[in-house]
Amino acid sequence: MTDSPMTPPAPLPLTILTGFLGSGKTTLLNRLLKDPALQDSVVIINEFGEIGLDHLLVETVDEGMVLLSAGCLCCTVRGDLIATLEDLLRKRDNGRIMPFKRVIIETTGLADPAPILHAVLYHPYLSLRYAVEGVVTVVDAVNGATTLDAHREAVKQAAVAERIVLSKTDLVADESRRSELRERLHQLNPGATLLAADAPAEAVIAGGLFDLEGRIADVAEWLKTEAVEEAERESHAHQHGHHHHHHGHDHHHHHDVNRHDEKIRAFCLTSDQPIRQGTLDMFLDLLRSSQGAKLLRVKGLVALAEDPEHPVVIHGVQHVIHVPAVLPRWPSEDRRSRIVFIVDDLERDTVEKLWNAFLGKPAVDQPDAAALSDNPLSLRR
Repeated sequence: MTDSPMTPPAPLPLTILTGFLGSGKTTLLNRLLKDPALQDSVVIINEFGEIGLDHLLVETVDEGMVLLSAGCLCCTVRGDLIATLEDLLRKRDNGRIMPFKRVIIETTGLADPAPILHAVLYHPYLSLRYAVEGVVTVVDAVNGATTLDAHREAVKQAAVAERIVLSKTDLVADESRRSELRERLHQLNPGATLLAADAPAEAVIAGGLFDLEGRIADVAEWLKTEAVEEAERESHAHQHGHHHHHHGHDHHHHHDVNRHDEKIRAFCLTSDQPIRQGTLDMFLDLLRSSQGAKLLRVKGLVALAEDPEHPVVIHGVQHVIHVPAVLPRWPSEDRRSRIVFIVDDLERDTVEKLWNAFLGKPAVDQPDAAALSDNPLSLRR
């Protein structure tokens, strides 16, 4: 069935591929671009020469755009990412290029994926035409721990990822060293899937919230609430003196003040009762206005009191909270509202008290909701 003139086309899944300098992102991208699974995709990079695509080029389609042997289009950022994304849509809609089904953005020169997430989630048109499928972060097994210690940007890249690809594991003979890095990444981002560098292209790029037809795919896999909640229980056990039963490196993890990931945490808030639309809007608006810079990612599935049979999917980054979709049904028997937060230097207690205040849950020392906002009279965007 084709889209009618009055019906907007299904959104195109968009994946952000990031990783710190020297992580092996270029090697991974070259391998992915040879995989037929990525046929009918568009890859946006900074410059063709930077990732050595010469052996893949088939023909020049347009200025700054080439067709690759696997059936992908590859184009360069033309000064502004938003302009490039809009230009691709125009060419696709006008039949000037192939009707691609997916977009991959390789973040060479962009240490933080947040600006790309902003560009799509906040833009009124791009947010309709593109669906952020996820962030894929490449971490170097050889230098990963050192990079995480030295560069806060690398920590944030790993913290916001749906999937983390471990590269160069064959160069690390010490299994305990590999395990320690995996454990650190799991504690930093318990909801992320850890993959080997030779994982199939579909496992690396696909498997996010949206499928190729723009439909909601696996919400449970996207949220990973069970993994986040389990990590919270483990963290709680460590804080109450039980960490001596674990490996020796746990003590290092919790007391090394030089580690950048000490202030980044993930947690999940839930509600058994449906939430009124206005209450949810005010909670999200007040949270982003008061703590937006500290919200690295916000992902959730919420039951609205007005329509509890059709849950709302929430997706946000920093000051931008976007509600992209309403599901036709609940993906499982679990009908709790649950929102996963990945935050930077923000205590769970601060967010939870605000959450409870809006839901009317009794709690000690609830914050004054208006006091948390710089502009309490303007709660709506």
